[in-house]
Amino acid sequence: MDYLWSPWRMDYIMHHEHLAKCIFCSALENEDSPQNLVVHRGKLAYVILNRFPYTSGHLMVVSNAHQASFETVDPSTRSELMELMSQSLQVLRDVYNPEGFNVGANIGSAAGAGVVDHMHFHVVPRWKSDTNFMSTTADTRVIPEDLADTYRRVRGRWEEIFK
Repeated sequence: MDYLWSPWRMDYIMHHEHLAKCIFCSALENEDSPQNLVVHRGKLAYVILNRFPYTSGHLMVVSNAHQASFETVDPSTRSELMELMSQSLQVLRDVYNPEGFNVGANIGSAAGAGVVDHMHFHVVPRWKSDTNFMSTTADTRVIPEDLADTYRRVRGRWEEIFK
C-alpha cells in the first residue's frame, strides 16, 4: 500500500508539510487512483474515500470550491452535492449491503470538523454489529478491508451504475 501520505508510514511523521495545503483541493490536482482515493468527479463536486475511515466504504462528498460551509456554496453546487450523496448511498448499498448509514457534515471545529475550511459530507455505511465500540474502548479502529480494495470495489460499481 503506497498512499500519497499515510499515518502508518514514518515519512508521514517526519515530513508532514502536506498538511499546510488543503487535502480536498490537493485531491483535485491528482489523477484518480487508489493513491488519491477520488471515486467520482462531478462538475462542481466529487466523491472521495476517507483515508481514515470509521468503516469500510466511508465516503466523503466534497465541493470543488474551497468553502467552509454549506450555505456559502452556490445553489448548483448544493444541488450536485445532494445528488452525489444520493448516488453514494446507492453504490454503498450495492457494494456492502449495510443496515444503515450515517450521513452528515461537521461544520466548524466546535462541531468536530477535521478539515475546517473546506466543507464536506460524510456517508458512512453502518451495521448493527460493526466495531465502532473499539474507538471508544481502545482508541482503535478495525477496518476489515484495505483502502485500495475498497477503492476498486466502490469505483467499479460507481462506473457500472452511473456511466
